[in-house]
Amino acid sequence: MAGVCIVGAYNTKFGAFAKRNKETGAIEDSAPLEALMVEAVRGAAADSRLPPEELDGVWIGSFAPGVMTGQDHLGPLALEAFPEALRMKPTQRVEGACASSSLALLNALYAIESGRFTTALVLGVEKMTLLNAAGVTRALAGASRWASEGSAGMTFPGLFAEYAKGYAARYGLGEAELRRMLASAAALMYRNGVGNPLAHFGRGGPSDRLGLFSAEAILALPDDKNPVVADPLRLHDCSLVSDGAAALVLMEEGAARALGGPAVRIAGIGHATERMGIAERGQMHELAAAKVAAAAAYAEAGVGAGDLDAVEVHDCFTINQLLCVEALGLCGDGTAGRAFMDGRFGPDDRCPVNLSGGLKAKGHPVGATGASMHALLYKQMSGQPIGLARTAGVPELAATLNVGGSGATNSVTVLRRVR
Repeated sequence: MAGVCIVGAYNTKFGAFAKRNKETGAIEDSAPLEALMVEAVRGAAADSRLPPEELDGVWIGSFAPGVMTGQDHLGPLALEAFPEALRMKPTQRVEGACASSSLALLNALYAIESGRFTTALVLGVEKMTLLNAAGVTRALAGASRWASEGSAGMTFPGLFAEYAKGYAARYGLGEAELRRMLASAAALMYRNGVGNPLAHFGRGGPSDRLGLFSAEAILALPDDKNPVVADPLRLHDCSLVSDGAAALVLMEEGAARALGGPAVRIAGIGHATERMGIAERGQMHELAAAKVAAAAAYAEAGVGAGDLDAVEVHDCFTINQLLCVEALGLCGDGTAGRAFMDGRFGPDDRCPVNLSGGLKAKGHPVGATGASMHALLYKQMSGQPIGLARTAGVPELAATLNVGGSGATNSVTVLRRVR
């Protein structure tokens, strides 16, 4: 089977790029969906140094653009980055909730492995802030089991609150201890995010202005500044509603070596799907399907968790950051919270977690998240980090864990530095 490498990547700035006039309701959109797509495609192509006419096809990950912006059918819009070079090239959109662009990457990978394609561009994008809070909540509810969850008023904070309750019950954690664990994870992401110039909550943002760089600072916030969203999860346990895009250029490994420049091999992949409704899963204390996906990716790459030098994980909620590092085997089940409290997983750790600031600080434009994880790890592994770098040097081996829905869609990629 042909090897496949990432040879270029680009990440737009993530943020809230729409302002609503409270009196008139008029919306000023400073970064429309199409503009984000075009910026990311052009940026990734330029980074790869590959002429755009040599891109064989485009795969796009986006969760709910029609609901959030009115624009579905995104494939043809990607051509606008290079209208002459890309016209008549195949494009397709892939959907997997918050893992949409990781699944787009898998489909592009399969296309190259089949031998039908030599190159592919993967794009992840979401424009979320044209909707108000209620609208975003309703749109995201479509990634739950609508009949029994979304239609009954169950939100995603509510769904992940069930994981937090299940985790606490499984490992005998009291309310105060759990809160400190979650706050420790959030504080690390805020510290990392300040170093990322592309982050939604970067330097000068709310976490920076409030100095939320320790668990103590977060726990000291009054209830009106950190209200309960879905007990036991509070506002600062939740990721951000963001706009943004990220793109990657993939190439068959032989062609990538001939191209020159940085290259990172997709060494192993795992993709596992859990039942949609949380009521059908049993005890809510782990990401069972993520563990299956991680095991498959490690087996294909011929590595173990102890070999990893950096990871980007899906911290849509602080509890999920704990569950993700356990699913990847970076620490034992039930121990992640104490590891975060002990100061693990920062830039000076053997395997840093979310040097980007993660979904918690970098932002979470859901369709862009998977592509962004891969893009920023590619930059780390190319010796061109955007934001913080690993203290111990350039990562040789890294992994992503991207989760769609309430732990339903799980995609793990192991990346190995070629040069």
